[in-house]
Amino acid sequence: MQNRIVGWRYSVCFLVLLLGIQVPRQEILANTVEESLVSKESRGFSESLCPSDLKTAIETVINRPEFKRSRWGILIQTLDSGEMLYSLDAEKYFIPASSVKLLTTAAALLQLGSQFRIRTSVYGTGDIANLNTLRLVGKGDPSFSSDRLKDLAQQLKRQGVHRISNVIVEDNYFEQTGINSSWEWGDIFFSYGTSINSLILNENSVTLTLSPREPDFSLKVDWSDPIAARQWQIENQTITASEETSSSIEIQGNFGRSFLEIQGEMAIDSEPTPWELAIVDPNQYFLESFLEALIAQGIKVERGAIAKESKENSLGKELAFIESDPLSVLLQKTNRESNNLFAEVLLQILGSESHDKMGLEVVKEKLTELGVNPESYVLADGSGLSRHNLVSPEAIAQTLRLMAQTPEAKTYQDSLAVAGVSGTLQERFKNTLVAENLQGKTGTLSGNSALSGYLTVPGYRRLVFSIIVNQSDRPASDLRAAIDEIIVSISQLKSCQEKRL
Repeated sequence: MQNRIVGWRYSVCFLVLLLGIQVPRQEILANTVEESLVSKESRGFSESLCPSDLKTAIETVINRPEFKRSRWGILIQTLDSGEMLYSLDAEKYFIPASSVKLLTTAAALLQLGSQFRIRTSVYGTGDIANLNTLRLVGKGDPSFSSDRLKDLAQQLKRQGVHRISNVIVEDNYFEQTGINSSWEWGDIFFSYGTSINSLILNENSVTLTLSPREPDFSLKVDWSDPIAARQWQIENQTITASEETSSSIEIQGNFGRSFLEIQGEMAIDSEPTPWELAIVDPNQYFLESFLEALIAQGIKVERGAIAKESKENSLGKELAFIESDPLSVLLQKTNRESNNLFAEVLLQILGSESHDKMGLEVVKEKLTELGVNPESYVLADGSGLSRHNLVSPEAIAQTLRLMAQTPEAKTYQDSLAVAGVSGTLQERFKNTLVAENLQGKTGTLSGNSALSGYLTVPGYRRLVFSIIVNQSDRPASDLRAAIDEIIVSISQLKSCQEKRL
């Protein structure tokens, strides 16, 4: 059995699932790993390819009948000199999907530096034992978790805090919060399309798990977090069916409402199936979780509130703080695992730290300073979830090649997935020359797929490449297989002299 999302129906149904093996996100694989489908014939280690034959090898793949209506953009260059080995519509705009993260993270690294950290601080006024006001100032740390919230509460307890009259959490560091207006509304119920704010906890996501019970009983509904669960209303109209029953579950909800209606049946022998959903109200979730953490430490709290305006002049003394890992580590989550939330946070931080520019303006400014043609891309977000992003393979390859010439080159390259080893490329290119020799960034939206990065060709040269395919009616697995086949061909390059030997 397979499990796939059929669609989000406007104003009625926002999620349709066929249970079994989970394939979420309408093929929007922001951080999903899938095995490469490169054919056995293309996996050989003994073949070699002269650069003059590369055009034929690539076009044999992209000109197949199944891709006759698809649109390809490809650029392959040497890393050191920029010598072009192959180009197809490389200067044209394409929907890049998560390839956008390559631009966002390059700008963030250039502007902020690899050691930049995000600090979450707690300030207090009044007597330390009986504080008048405790104010937590969030700055959008995307890695901030329940454990770190507990750490803050423990720091306060150790300092002698026993009672707090007012607990305030500030969500005002970012100019733009909430949902990007160019995202498809069907995406915003999932964790990969969650809201962006200054008070992020557990990546603003919650897991809903459906499990069979006794025959004819409704399915068991479990949430990973009871506070987040309280933000949803559930109407459970499911049933546990007999073995070998074809399982089908439909979860319906209305846009703008925190209501879920679950219908359908699941075989009694089915495995529990988790679904990653967005938090309905991230600020309220953060506040309630913080209050709970304080109470768990024996600190009495009279009331709590969310503030949208900063009170910098009356913050009081900093009593506790948590710092994120350095940017070099956050970039690995962003690129290697293709985490949309992390990318969008970096974009917002660029704007907040500049004080007078929006994040997208800073990205354009830093990439232009780097040497990337500012007319070679148009960005609508920082993650690539928006279909309004327009980026050329040329822009991506330029960014990759120019970043390799900066002091931050290693940090940038180390943030990428490694073929056959890590991240979104962990299950791709195994048993090929590409394994361990490619550092890259994947991108997938329905009908679109991309792969860009650095490729070391043993016995040849180090290359940069960007491959994007748009407007396809083929499954994402077919598009990835075609891209992988092209990359395997590139990995067989040898100089013509070597080939004759």
